[in-house]
Amino acid sequence: MKTTTNNKGYPDLFSRPTSHIFGGNWDTIAVARLIRENSELGKSPAFLYLGRKESELLRQHLAAAFGEESVTTLHDTYYMGLEVVIVDAEQYICTGGSKVSLTLQAPDFRYAS
Repeated sequence: MKTTTNNKGYPDLFSRPTSHIFGGNWDTIAVARLIRENSELGKSPAFLYLGRKESELLRQHLAAAFGEESVTTLHDTYYMGLEVVIVDAEQYICTGGSKVSLTLQAPDFRYAS
C-alpha cells in the first residue's frame, strides 16, 4: 500500500486498517453502518475512502441502478452524502474528515394581535 497526502486528507493506510471486507458485491448496509459508527452528534464523516476493489464494486452497484453509461468514473461522486475518494490500495474502505450537520429549524413567527 502507498500512503498519499493531499487536500482530501487521505488516511494513513498503514496505521488505519480497512473498516470492512467486502465479498463479491457492494454492501450498502455495511457502508451505512460504517458511516453511523463514525458519526457523532451533529457531525458526520465527509469522505468515503475506497480501495480499487471497493471502488469497482461501487461502480458496478451504481451502474446496475442508473445504467452503465452514467457511471464511467467515480470522480466527483457522492455516496450516502460522502465524497468518494479512491486511495492507492487494493482493498480498503473507511470514512474520514468531518462535516457539521446543520439542523434547519422553523422560524418562530409571532403575530401581533
